[in-house]
Amino acid sequence: MPLNDRSRRQQLPEEVASHVREMIISGEVRAGDFLRIERIAEAVGVSTTPVREGLLALRSEGFVEMVPRRGFVVAPFTKQDVQDLFWAQAQLAGELATRAAKNITPQQIAELEAILEAHQDAITQGDTERIASLGHAFHRKINLAADSPRLARLLGSIVANLPNRFYATIEGHLGTTQKEHPLLLEALRKHSGKKAKTLMESHILDGADHLIEELDQRGLWETDSEANVG
Repeated sequence: MPLNDRSRRQQLPEEVASHVREMIISGEVRAGDFLRIERIAEAVGVSTTPVREGLLALRSEGFVEMVPRRGFVVAPFTKQDVQDLFWAQAQLAGELATRAAKNITPQQIAELEAILEAHQDAITQGDTERIASLGHAFHRKINLAADSPRLARLLGSIVANLPNRFYATIEGHLGTTQKEHPLLLEALRKHSGKKAKTLMESHILDGADHLIEELDQRGLWETDSEANVG
C-alpha cells in the first residue's frame, strides 16, 4: 500500500472522532443517545470501518460507551469534565512555559514578538479566524521553546479531547489573549520560569470558564424538561 494511502487510512478514524466529539460537545447529541454508524459515515464521507475505529477511540477517551448488541451510546459530559481537561492542560502547559523560560533563544523571542504583532493587527482588522490561528501559534512556539517533545505530545493528547473550534472561541476572547500573551512574553524574555508558569496556568484555566459559559449558552447541560420550557 502506498505511504500516502496508509496515512490517509490512519487519518479517517481521527476525522470521525473529531466530528463526533463536536456533535457531543455542541449538544447535537446528548448523554444516552445512540450513535448510528451509517449516519456518521454518510456525514463524514467515509465507510463504516473508520467510523467504528473512531468510536472505539472515543470510548477510550470516555466520550462514548459501548452497549453489547446495541452499539455506541453517548456518555455523560459534565462541567467538571471540562474543568478537569483544562486543569490537566494547565499543569502541562505551565511546566512547558517554565522550561521555555529557561531555554528560549533571542530568535524565538523575536518570533513570538512577530506573532503578537500580527495578532494585534488581526484584532484591528476584526479577523476572528486569524486571531484564533495566531493564538494557537503563540502557544505552539512556547511549547517548542521548552524543548520537551514528549511532554508536548502529552499536552497534545489532552488538547485533542476538545474540537479545535472551541479552542478558537477561547483564543478569540480578546479580553484574555490581548492582555495575557504580552505578559507571558515578558516573563519569557526575562527568563522568569515561575512567572511564566503562573501566567500560563491562569490563562488556560480562565479558558475553562469561558468554554463552560459558551456551552451553557448552547444549552448543552439543559435537561429535557428545561429544553422544552416555553
